[in-house]
Amino acid sequence: MEELGITYEVTSIKFDDVKKKPLIDINPNGRVPAIEDPNTDQYDTKQSLTYTALGDKHHLNQWLHFQMSGQGPYYGTAAWFVNLHPERVPTAIDRYTKQVTRVLGVLEGWLDGRKWLVGDKMTFADMAWASWNDRVDTALGVPEPHKFDGFPDIKAWHDRMTACASWKRSMELRARLMDEQGLQWNGIPKGITSFAEYEAMIKAGQDTSPKE
Repeated sequence: MEELGITYEVTSIKFDDVKKKPLIDINPNGRVPAIEDPNTDQYDTKQSLTYTALGDKHHLNQWLHFQMSGQGPYYGTAAWFVNLHPERVPTAIDRYTKQVTRVLGVLEGWLDGRKWLVGDKMTFADMAWASWNDRVDTALGVPEPHKFDGFPDIKAWHDRMTACASWKRSMELRARLMDEQGLQWNGIPKGITSFAEYEAMIKAGQDTSPKE
């Protein structure tokens, strides 16, 4: 929406409210982000972020489905076992970090000699991959400056993505809304040191509002 210049409003929701109304009226699975469109219009009428040719359209969907089936699940599961699981499970960490590295390898190979995933411009396929790609350090358990070591084409592509004014505006909005809620960068309230502590407080029905 930033890239297309569309007016929108963001409602910031706490983790312990994602399985409740009104969010589950929009997304019954209780996950974010979820979009409620009062206009039900087609917005990218100039095809700024897509293509109309049949081959390109299928290619875009190919990368979108790979992101949904490969990048998202593997990166998320790896990040859980590396950072959040209450017990360290070496076999799970090994399994899922290797899958993250495998997916990175596929992406690196495809970007060799290319600037974008499909065609000669940034599309919704690139945008779908960018957010998890930005947090690959949490999925691999490596320091942020080294998250793209060994993947120079991914780094160059990601640098192009994050240099976009739309990305910068979105990250600034995210930071402001999280700060207003008293949240740290990872989404848990300030004063709580881990997701395990946060989940325990939620299960116990304790107040999870930010601590001064």
